[in-house]
Amino acid sequence: MKMNCWLTLGVMLAMSAVAQDNTNTLPPIPAPSAAVAPAPSTPAPAVEPAPKAAPVKKKHKAAPAKPINEPAVTLVPGPAEVAANINARGQAGLKGEVVSHLKKGETVTILDQINLDKHKVNEPAQWAKIALPSSTHAWVKSSYIDATSKTVLPKKLNLRAGPGENYSVLGVIERGTAVNEITTKGDWMQIDPPGNSYAFVAAMYLKQEAPAPAPATAPTPVAEPQTMATAPSEPTAPLVRVVSHEGIVRAVGSIVAPTKYELYDPATDVNINYLYTTSPTLDLSRYVGMRIIVTGEEGLDARWKDTPLINIQSIQVISQNAVPHIIVRSPRQSQGH
Repeated sequence: MKMNCWLTLGVMLAMSAVAQDNTNTLPPIPAPSAAVAPAPSTPAPAVEPAPKAAPVKKKHKAAPAKPINEPAVTLVPGPAEVAANINARGQAGLKGEVVSHLKKGETVTILDQINLDKHKVNEPAQWAKIALPSSTHAWVKSSYIDATSKTVLPKKLNLRAGPGENYSVLGVIERGTAVNEITTKGDWMQIDPPGNSYAFVAAMYLKQEAPAPAPATAPTPVAEPQTMATAPSEPTAPLVRVVSHEGIVRAVGSIVAPTKYELYDPATDVNINYLYTTSPTLDLSRYVGMRIIVTGEEGLDARWKDTPLINIQSIQVISQNAVPHIIVRSPRQSQGH
């Protein structure tokens, strides 16, 4: 009986223990999952700042060219004074290249006046064709110049403002004309300008005295002209009267002639007048070979009573293409003595 009691008590204790164990059992712990390392963050690519746009420059409209204040000018062939520092150009108009610079107060020889029909608003319309200043040189094609005699080979040869055919024409020289070579550049030769070379300047910058009026009729022979009392090298004695004569200018090489240049009749080859001027700026050599009308006071040389001499007041160019003659002789020979 005791044994059964102890067995029953043991069974009851065992069941109590099992129940106790079931009551204190912790809930199952889930298996730890593998730790996933966070993916490394990829840095965003660096973005360069956009360049700043350059500021847009506002285009300013060019101011319209203002027309120049150009007074009306009338010029006649002969000397004129430069009224301002100006450029001499190879053509009438601002398109002509600059061939020389003229200073205020210089004297130039006017050959003709050119009035442009079409010109820009800021460009002079009136231009003067002048004898090329002596300080300016011209260019010719060297193959057209005889290497030995330095004379022109073709019938006509253009003078140009520079060493090339793209430069302006400053005149024409004819076959047989001797040239004075300055230098050469390639196929071109620089020479002293002959008397018929020219350039152009704006007419409004020239001042010119009114020429003496030419007589309405042909001049009458001088009656009992007064003889000059001074030496022939300085023919400054009082002269008789104002006359006008037409002829061609040529140089006189005789040392006994009263002047270096004379006006002669091409039909008879006879002297009309020896040309004399008191102006230090009137270069008579530029008129050699030209047909002109010269106006001035006429008198006689002191040594030969029938050798006429004219003190020039004005010159009008009739033709630039007359054939020049250079004759060496005495004043008495020019009158048939």
